Amino acid sequence: MTYGLKTESSFDAAHFLTDYHGKCENLHGHRWRVVAYLKQDELQKAGTCKDMVVDFGAFKSALRELTEGLDHSFVVEEGSLAPETLACLEKEGFTLSVVPFRTTAENLARYFFDKLDARGLPVSQVDVYETPNNCAIYCGR
Repeated sequence: MTYGLKTESSFDAAHFLTDYHGKCENLHGHRWRVVAYLKQDELQKAGTCKDMVVDFGAFKSALRELTEGLDHSFVVEEGSLAPETLACLEKEGFTLSVVPFRTTAENLARYFFDKLDARGLPVSQVDVYETPNNCAIYCGR
């Protein structure tokens, strides 16, 4: 038997896929929806979080902080654009979020999973929707 929590957040951001042959090779945007799940065998035994997996407020806050960090930005795979292009975009005032991976929903799901895990949350799964009907799932536990 396990206990679980779920919360979600969303962000609007642009991206494109390098080395892809289709519509997604062009710059485009999504309203990304991120759903995160926590799982734990036992509830906490003491303190203000007694009989909880974790405090819902801390969980929601952690996910929202991560999504807000990408909100209304251009999420760019490191090395996918010439340095001059990046410099011009920054000079024009665009907010860039440069990440060390191809900007697929699958990789974003792992990104959010790893970030929540690094905060000590017992994350078990993250779903990242790039459309209302299509999502990528990353499970780690």
